[in-house]
Amino acid sequence: MSEKSRTITWTDPRPQAAAARTMSGVDYLRAILKGELPGAPIAAHLDMGFVSVEPGDVVFTAVPDESHYNPIGSVHGGFYATLLDSVCGCAVHSTLPAGQAYTSLEIKVSFLRPITVDTGTVTAHGWVTKPGSRAAFAEGDIRDADGRLLATASSACAVFPV
Repeated sequence: MSEKSRTITWTDPRPQAAAARTMSGVDYLRAILKGELPGAPIAAHLDMGFVSVEPGDVVFTAVPDESHYNPIGSVHGGFYATLLDSVCGCAVHSTLPAGQAYTSLEIKVSFLRPITVDTGTVTAHGWVTKPGSRAAFAEGDIRDADGRLLATASSACAVFPV
C-alpha cells in the first residue's frame, strides 16, 4: 500500500457570508466566479469551481481523486450529493435578492454511473424549476467530459430573510 496525502487550503467563510447578505445572489456568485470573493471552503475538498452563473442556472466542474473513494474503489456517493446539493443550492441562490438566503430542505440523488479518477473532470449543472419567496425547487445533473449522464438530483430549498 502506498500512502498518499492531500493538503486543503481555504479562506475563513465568515467575512464572505457577511458580504452575501448585502448582494443579490447572482451578483454574489458572479463575484466568486470572477475571483473577487473566495469560494466556499467545501469547494477545496472537491476541487470544485464555477464555470457559469446566470439567474436560475449554475454550472460547476469538480475533479474526483482517490481521497473521494469509498472502500469498494469508486467515488463515494457523498461526492455526488455534495456537488449536486451545491449546484442546486447555488441555482436557487442566483434568483434571490439582497437580504434573502436559502438552505437545503431535501435532496434526492439518483446515481446512474460510477465515478473514478479515470472519469476525470465532471460537470454539474443546476437549474431552478420553481423560484419562490419561502421555498424554491431545483434540479441538477452531473456529466462526464463526453456528456454521459452520471447522476441527477431534485432539491427543495427554504428561502428566508437574513
